[in-house]
Amino acid sequence: MARHLDLEEQEQLAELRHFWKTYGDLITWVLIVALGGYAAWNGYQYWQRRQAVQAAALFDAFDRAARSGDVERASTAWSDLKQQFGSSVFAKQAGLMAAKLYHESGKAAEAKEALRWVATDAGDGAYAPVARLRLAGLLAGEKAYGEALQVLAEAMPKDYEALVADRKGDILSLQGRAPEAATEYRKALDGLPESVTYRRFVDVKLASLGVEDGSAPAAGSSKPAASGARP
Repeated sequence: MARHLDLEEQEQLAELRHFWKTYGDLITWVLIVALGGYAAWNGYQYWQRRQAVQAAALFDAFDRAARSGDVERASTAWSDLKQQFGSSVFAKQAGLMAAKLYHESGKAAEAKEALRWVATDAGDGAYAPVARLRLAGLLAGEKAYGEALQVLAEAMPKDYEALVADRKGDILSLQGRAPEAATEYRKALDGLPESVTYRRFVDVKLASLGVEDGSAPAAGSSKPAASGARP
């Protein structure tokens, strides 16, 4: 049989009712916001995972087409990847690969477009500098030396400074500007660690210029060596 509440219990119940009447709405809204935020976070995480899976599937389709040399299928997959998942790492990797495929297929305009996209629209700390170096190489191969140097004049991460100087040296050498090319090759050598094998190639390119004092080619030096474009 239910007993009547004693005086102390009645007071506690009254205080609880007063507290809920005063703060009940606030507590309810706080709970709604907290639970809504948690649900939104979970939804965002699910969306990100789904986006990553879809981007990976498109990249796989592009990669298989590129490896088989199917330029048409690769172009379609690359276009879809760029449009739907342009901010993903997969799109940037595919951009560099697409440029190489286009270059090898004789599609110079498409190769440069892909590299420009990675270098600008999809600018990224890891991929944009690589795209700029390769784009400068393609432009140099077309004798668009001024445009190539302009691409390399854009801000680049410090880790790429030696490679930029080396590529500038190649372009200046192709232009017959031996003293300036030698200056860039020396910058490249200063920036490359002693353990890097590529230093030997820079040494050879510097020696081929015949520049002894940084101001003029040495007597009897051969014509500046041209460095091939690398996509």
